[in-house]
Amino acid sequence: MLSEHTLTTISQADQLLIPDSNLLALPEKVLQFGTGVLLRGLPDDIIHQANHKGIFNGRIVVVKSTDKGTTDAFARQHNLYTLCVRGLENGKPVDKQIINASISRVLSAKDEWEEILKCAANKDLKVIISNTTETGIRLVREGFLFSSPAPSSFPGKLVLFLYTRYQFFNGSPESGMVILPTELISDNGKELKTICIQLAEINHYESDFIHWLESANDFCNTLVDRIVPGALPEKDKELIEQKLGYRDELMIMAEPYSLWAIETTKERAKEILSFATADSGIIITHNITKYKELKLRLLNATHTYSCAVALWCGFSTVKEAMENKAFKGFISDLIYYEIVPAITTDEISEKEALTFAANVLDRFANPYIAHQWISISAQYSSKMQMRCVNVLESYYHRFQKAPSHITLGFAAYLLFMKSEKKENNNFVTTVSAKQFVITDEKAAVIHAHWQKPTSEQAIHAILSDDALWGKDLTALPDFEAHVIAAVELLKSKSSKTLTEKELIVQ
Repeated sequence: MLSEHTLTTISQADQLLIPDSNLLALPEKVLQFGTGVLLRGLPDDIIHQANHKGIFNGRIVVVKSTDKGTTDAFARQHNLYTLCVRGLENGKPVDKQIINASISRVLSAKDEWEEILKCAANKDLKVIISNTTETGIRLVREGFLFSSPAPSSFPGKLVLFLYTRYQFFNGSPESGMVILPTELISDNGKELKTICIQLAEINHYESDFIHWLESANDFCNTLVDRIVPGALPEKDKELIEQKLGYRDELMIMAEPYSLWAIETTKERAKEILSFATADSGIIITHNITKYKELKLRLLNATHTYSCAVALWCGFSTVKEAMENKAFKGFISDLIYYEIVPAITTDEISEKEALTFAANVLDRFANPYIAHQWISISAQYSSKMQMRCVNVLESYYHRFQKAPSHITLGFAAYLLFMKSEKKENNNFVTTVSAKQFVITDEKAAVIHAHWQKPTSEQAIHAILSDDALWGKDLTALPDFEAHVIAAVELLKSKSSKTLTEKELIVQ
């Protein structure tokens, strides 16, 4: 079993990074709300890398906020765990293991809240990281001025922790924290700050504390992007454990690519976040909008535009689709010839877009991750509206014509959404001889449009429905005609007879 005691007995295997014993004695500098795999696979990995390079020199106190599960595995392994980094980088295979020693303790908010509050008196502790899911950052009106046990919500716990720190350090500006929420909501730092101030006011905290909360603490908007599937398939895990020579209950996998963009203008915050220099995937900037746009358009929009095309071709997973020459060519051309030119602006250079696009193709082709296309289709219509319509309009603005790959993606989406209404208001679609239940809150609306007498009338009704898209897409010159042609092509071909050329609508 992996533990401090077994570190010295582990043989140095290929592609295994074993931490030096001195890393286990570093002071606690970070409080982290959440034990999930994203945190262990991205922020905790970066902090471990920084410690290994002698840059940050600080460990993490982790707060387990939920009642689900226990902290026993962390205790048994002295908070050590193996991160398996597997995938492609610059087109080349990566398969390495890192024993992560960034976590010092894991404390339960339910059972050890007083111990957690004691951390507020630690002068070295200057960073707070969280990932409590998107629902974690929300206002829960609760009283907790002198609360024990812990407040129920994450913002409530955070306010009480910060108030305890404020009291201990007499409100000194230097005692303020750099707070890095990684929850996947827009403006997560700004939103969390607003809720914390509201809770402080609801609980009648003194105005001096509220001023300190606002001015001394830096609530940073952040963006995280790394696929961390978590536990490996059991057979893969057994093979790795045999190679490494130890068992690990906490072993997880992550792809090689990583991005952690942090938004701040404060020099003090940049100094505190010294671990940012340890990895090129972490970026501290005054505005993270560019990175959000790159992710939304190149990663997310590419997934969305290609999803129904992949299902129409009979592929179940992204990995399987990327092993097909014709489909890989379709995705590559979609990214490089349509999305990259559409999103290149004064803020996003062509070089930045091309670099991000190359990373996306590596990530799609990762042989260790089986990402299901049907999972990507969840809330398909909203994803099309939020991720893809802007790209379509931008392409038209630049080239004044219909983009062929985007058009095919839109046509395949329309056919995917052509459904039969079943019991319990379920809508079922048939694609490549397979039936799928549509998970989309707009399914009923689009089903109703497809009841028009002809496909042309149905497609016109859907494209012109500004309630779906925020605009009338038939206003784009020739787009409707190209979509109708693409729909007819897909209807006339089985997935087995679609050729590489036919994955492009001329």
